[in-house]
Amino acid sequence: MAEVIGRAIVSSRHLGNISVSSAGVAADANSAASEGSLLIAMEHGLDLSRHRSRQVTPALAESADIILTMSPSHLLAVEGLGGQGKSHLLSAYATHGESTRPVSDPIGGDITVYRDTFDELHALISRAFDRLTATQRSTSR
Repeated sequence: MAEVIGRAIVSSRHLGNISVSSAGVAADANSAASEGSLLIAMEHGLDLSRHRSRQVTPALAESADIILTMSPSHLLAVEGLGGQGKSHLLSAYATHGESTRPVSDPIGGDITVYRDTFDELHALISRAFDRLTATQRSTSR
């Protein structure tokens, strides 16, 4: 859900210079999005039908400019794959360190849990883009 939310924000804010992708530290390679994720994305006019999971690799970590993780354990794993210095916990990045709460994992939950996670992700990713674009504006001056 985070990837499709991020892409929608990039599109709505006309941030053509930013690309968004996702990878998991414990993802089953090439798995489809969960049914709950598909349904909630559809409720918001977003399409996850072609999404396939992939594992984060050292090459992916190296090629990224910034990596936002869902939990502290994900952050440690990504840093161990070469993402040091450009990896952040999503909640900490979005809130300038005011929160270090992991994003809720909806797997195994009912549709309400997926809705709550979608809302949480949307709020955090929106704030992360606020920070990212503010940083880009200040460095381009």
